[in-house]
Formats: sequence, structure tokens, C-alpha cells
Amino acid sequence: MKTIITSKGDDLDSGFDLRFGRAAWFCLLDETTEEYSFFENNSHEASHGAGTKAVERVMELGAARVISGDFGPKAKELLEKFKIQMVILSDDSKSIADIIDGIK
Repeated sequence: MKTIITSKGDDLDSGFDLRFGRAAWFCLLDETTEEYSFFENNSHEASHGAGTKAVERVMELGAARVISGDFGPKAKELLEKFKIQMVILSDDSKSIADIIDGIK
């Protein structure tokens, strides 16, 4: 399964970002191979529609699950429609490495 983790930066030491559509980066974790890569969220500074554009990016990357702190109503509706699991974490003191370790 491929999982997106919202991130404040582009490496494993980066902090977890509680905002889905406004996260600067997405960490894509392939749980089968344990490989990961980072992708910039090009719509994080959009004046509107950041959440729906982020959902489009999630779909392009082929993720079946997203880990974030919050999902706006439009993003949530789209993720549910496309059967993409949403996992909400409220601890923004965790790093991306911490979250990946927790998944393993």
C-alpha cells in the first residue's frame, strides 16, 4: 500500500504537518518496498482549492491512504469518494521518520 504523509520539509527529519491541503510537502511511502520519496505540494499556497488540488496529487501518486492532522470538507468528500483512507494524527511534534517507524 502507498501512503502519503503530510510534511513540513523534504526529508525524514522534517516535521509532520497537520494541514493536508496546505502542507508544503508530501512523503510517499510504499509500504511493500519500504521506499519513500518526497513531492512538493505545488498548491499549498493557492488562494483557494488547495485541498481539492492536493487530492488530485494524491491520486496521481497512487496513494491509498493519507496521514495528516486535518482534512477540509471538500478534500474529505473527495477522498471518501475515491476510497482513499484518511488517518488523522494530532501530534505535530513527530518527524516523518517517527511516523514511518510507527507504520512498520
